[in-house]
Amino acid sequence: MRPLVASIRLDNLKHNYLLARSQHGGRALAVVKANAYGHGAVRCARALADVADGFAVATIEEAIQLREGGLDQPIVLLEGVFEAEELALVRQHGFWPVVQSAEQLAMIEALPASAKGLTVWLKMDSGMHRAGFFPEHYAAAHQRLMGCGKVERIVKMTHFARADEPADSATRTQIETFDSVCAALPGDESVANSAAIMAHERAHRQWARPGIMLYGATPFDTSHPAAAGLRPVMRLTTRVFGTRELPAGQPVGYGGTFVTERPTRIGLIACGYADGYPRLASTGSPVAVDGVRTRIIGRVSMDMITIDLTDLPHAGIGSEVELWGDAVGVNEVAAHAGTIGYELLCNVKRARFEYS
Repeated sequence: MRPLVASIRLDNLKHNYLLARSQHGGRALAVVKANAYGHGAVRCARALADVADGFAVATIEEAIQLREGGLDQPIVLLEGVFEAEELALVRQHGFWPVVQSAEQLAMIEALPASAKGLTVWLKMDSGMHRAGFFPEHYAAAHQRLMGCGKVERIVKMTHFARADEPADSATRTQIETFDSVCAALPGDESVANSAAIMAHERAHRQWARPGIMLYGATPFDTSHPAAAGLRPVMRLTTRVFGTRELPAGQPVGYGGTFVTERPTRIGLIACGYADGYPRLASTGSPVAVDGVRTRIIGRVSMDMITIDLTDLPHAGIGSEVELWGDAVGVNEVAAHAGTIGYELLCNVKRARFEYS
């Protein structure tokens, strides 16, 4: 059996959720969209079921998967509905849809008179300029929803564009914009994602929306004290299944992009870009062999990667190789690939998932 394993530590997931909620205060939606950032949505949600105040997903398909998996907590649809017909499923399953456009608002207004008691999350575009009502139109949208007879409760929300840059003033400006409109409107509020939970106390309201921090990865490019307590949930490992000795001056891998500078001992491991490991994280990207850090050499192939065993005389066939997890941070690998840890976690495939 191919030895690529994604070990999902559910105790770490629960620890991170409780840490997020304690740092923020109030209630917290566990964001499990995109298959819980690649970790397995139903398994992760079940692990949090006894502590989570609710869950958030992107689509109604993801929400139904949670309901079919036995989860009965509130579930927010972060993208809302795409078609009016989906509102029947919203009512059937008690989902909480986000309303972020005039079209979605009109769908709710057009529901039959018998449709009552909806909880809606009304989104403001406070400066990210991706989705939501502009500040000057927000109060009117709030009034229409409360007056249509279908909505019982509104949670006011917005989303930050640069909360992962704590020194930047954009988040402060977005908070001020949101507050200038929402202070006069009834209802709970939700503005804090993972980065805002950890770095922007003014964003702490009745509901938090922790995402990446649940999985033990920091949203920040640099270290941040509030992220120090996070525990990585996924540990992606494989094993060495081949070795060879090369003299100095020999190319390794496709394109010969790496040339040995000294006699080099190479290990061949079972993982590649078809498994979700980023091709751009080639020579220099860190790995840990039996707990000792070394590096990738040469290009990442579709199914295999070559690593440097020259200074690891203990390592050989069968040695465990951690691609990310405890000894190697997923953000380290992402930095070598010019991307973010979110993408790496979401892209893992062809691995055997083991939950503990």
